[in-house]
Amino acid sequence: MNNHVVLIVAGGTGKRMGSVEPKQFLEINGLPILAHTINAFKNYDDNIPIVIVLPEIYINYWKDICVKYNFNKHHIVVKGGEERFNSVKNGLNYIKENLFYENMIVAIHDGVRPFVDSNLINLAYSNAETHGSAIPVIPIKESLRHIIDGNNKQVDRSKYFKVQTPQCFNFEKIYNSYLNSDINLFTDDASVFENNGYKINCIQGNEENIKITSPFDLKFASYILENN
Repeated sequence: MNNHVVLIVAGGTGKRMGSVEPKQFLEINGLPILAHTINAFKNYDDNIPIVIVLPEIYINYWKDICVKYNFNKHHIVVKGGEERFNSVKNGLNYIKENLFYENMIVAIHDGVRPFVDSNLINLAYSNAETHGSAIPVIPIKESLRHIIDGNNKQVDRSKYFKVQTPQCFNFEKIYNSYLNSDINLFTDDASVFENNGYKINCIQGNEENIKITSPFDLKFASYILENN
């Protein structure tokens, strides 16, 4: 039995996008962004269980979108929470109660990262199986400055990396990490995992694995699809 499961977090409201419609539902090249993201994991493994966490007010809306686009890739929809932390916790709880089995590896992924490819997914899962976690990172190309209290100084960019998803973990360890953590402390799943005493294993990410959060990102996403 395959021990992989996917938890896709799609709780955005579209504020940064400047859109009335949440960004995960915006269309690029004939499909909503979230549908492209689901397809990416189904291309990796058509039988992989996928759990989507959505704001409760958008669950029926998403079902209508699936009908509109004739999108029938199997996935499970779970009600999200007020913050991303709560949404991930809800998704993990669902998996624990309904899908869990021993040595499961969960990939937690942003719903608005539709360009994750099968090579990166496979790399993340395989490294998590060996090390307990796998977090894709990419180097920072721009120069950086640290600004605090009106002062600023140069920092060595070679010591800093941008973090992507999917972030893969031994399920029981990340589940217990969320169970024992405070909502206000963390910006991603790796931070929750690390705060509970577990080591983070970094892997090479992919430049095309962008997170779509702005109108520019949306245009760039369309360009990527048109040229691939």
